[in-house]
Amino acid sequence: MKLEAFNYELPRSLIAAFPTREREGSRLLVLRRQTGEIVHSVFAKLGDFLERGDLLVLNDTKVFPARLNGTKSSGGRVEVLLLESFSEAGRSLWIALVEGGKKPGIGSWIRFGATMSAEVIGDLRGGRFALEFHHEGDFSTQLEALGEPPLPPYVRRQRGAQDLDRERYQTVYAAQSGAIAAPTAGFHFTPELFAKLSAQGIERTLLTLHVGPGTFQPVRASAIENHRMEGERYRLGAESAAKINRAKQAGHRVVAVGSTSTRTLEWIALKKTEIAADEGIARLYIRPGDPFRVLDALITNFHLPASTPLILVAAFAGLDLVRRAYREAIEQEYRFYSYGDAMLIL
Repeated sequence: MKLEAFNYELPRSLIAAFPTREREGSRLLVLRRQTGEIVHSVFAKLGDFLERGDLLVLNDTKVFPARLNGTKSSGGRVEVLLLESFSEAGRSLWIALVEGGKKPGIGSWIRFGATMSAEVIGDLRGGRFALEFHHEGDFSTQLEALGEPPLPPYVRRQRGAQDLDRERYQTVYAAQSGAIAAPTAGFHFTPELFAKLSAQGIERTLLTLHVGPGTFQPVRASAIENHRMEGERYRLGAESAAKINRAKQAGHRVVAVGSTSTRTLEWIALKKTEIAADEGIARLYIRPGDPFRVLDALITNFHLPASTPLILVAAFAGLDLVRRAYREAIEQEYRFYSYGDAMLIL
């Protein structure tokens, strides 16, 4: 398929630069695949569209303050985005994206405030470098003090990171630190909403996929089949796998919260031919025509044009139906992207 089929025009005013005052206050567009019906609601009423026995599968990855502003030994300013640590006893080693000015040379230094610096120890190409950090005290403590939430570019173009982002660019159930971007479909949940859903007999379980740059890597090929996803680390525990299998066997719906939960479930089912406890690197790229082995319903936000999450949504609901839903969302002035409103696809 041609990538241009997944493009659409969005007024800049509909890009959400800030979260809603209340998480549950986001709007909710409900899309029924069998009938094509579109219903407009609010996320607080999610339970009106779910059934007793439905199982929500949520990604409990936690975003860490991965963005650092530094100064090179030459005096130039750079921005460092930490991607993944690689361990060696007694050393703080990271793979990171380094942007700004000339490419740093091997052996050069980047300073972050007065208490932390990093030596460039390897050039991994594509803007990625191996860094060894030197710091006072605990590295995590220094990172919390000096780092910022890695807001997406479309938010950061409109404003800088603020204190509220440390809370709101995170789900309320985030637990496993390691993501550089949040699983944004989960932003709308609160403990109070979970309690209401539980009282209705709607269950939930967790998996972990540490969202990396691959989720948001632009599709540059004119034919979507030629794009390749980067790997991201995931884990599904035995208890969660058993819950998912019980729901399927009982004829209840598995409702994935977000594209990351979707790709994790479908990757495991493809790899193992069943849902079972598993961990590793997921590389699944879901396109129209691909089968869904686990998913029965999907909660998701409104995605960037020509992006892999939008392609996944079109694979699940059908491109024509998704394009119609997006047109209606724009007409109704829904808020788009990470801090935006939500869609439930049944």
